[in-house]
Amino acid sequence: MNKIIKYVFYDIIRNKIVLAYTLFLLLLSVGLFNLGGSPDKGILSLLNLVLLTVPLISIVFATTHFYNSYEFMELLVAQPINRTKIFMSEYLGVACSLSGAFVLGVGLPVLLFGASITGLYLLLTGVFITFIFVALAFLASVITRDKAKGIGIALLLWFYFALIYDGIVLFILYSFSDYPLENATLALTAFNPVDLGRIIVLLNLDVSALMGYTGALYKSILGSLWGIGLAFGLLLLWVLVPVLSSRRIFSKRDM
Repeated sequence: MNKIIKYVFYDIIRNKIVLAYTLFLLLLSVGLFNLGGSPDKGILSLLNLVLLTVPLISIVFATTHFYNSYEFMELLVAQPINRTKIFMSEYLGVACSLSGAFVLGVGLPVLLFGASITGLYLLLTGVFITFIFVALAFLASVITRDKAKGIGIALLLWFYFALIYDGIVLFILYSFSDYPLENATLALTAFNPVDLGRIIVLLNLDVSALMGYTGALYKSILGSLWGIGLAFGLLLLWVLVPVLSSRRIFSKRDM
């Protein structure tokens, strides 16, 4: 399993798309910190960039890689190697390489210009988001063998979590504005890893003061060390559920 992970990892980090992704994040991060005026403004601008581009690149690249590696996986399946090990090796190789690109592209500027606990939370959020959307990409890939359909499902998942979900939440809040929905809003946040990551970082930037009573509720529940642990625990759950589901489908499907 370690040999397969190393092979996948080294193969991906030499990919021109991953190198361009790293360079893009590095240049944009340095630019945002220099234009922001203060580390907090730079981190806030970088947060919006991370939550938009990292899920998109992760889910599209991972889906494409899975389909391009199908013949390689068929060869491994023909060997006396457990399917679970093959699948997890592919997943960990892709997720770790993309996370490494993210940490290199964003982590260096954060370390140089905005080293703080908030910067650390930003990096952890980005790594979790990468692992989550690679897991969702693999789930979309094992559902269908058609590459076009798989990429289409992956893009729909990204579109849903990045844009549509927020619209649904806003519609619910507007439609039931006469009722106290603070606790419901907090619960709805747990169903979207992108929003969950955003709130983790925003609470440490004290932006919650601009969010009214709901922001105060977020601060009281997620602002403590226990609350941060709970939030990252939910992100971990978002990693495990699609990974275990896709691994189960991959183990039973006909190659």
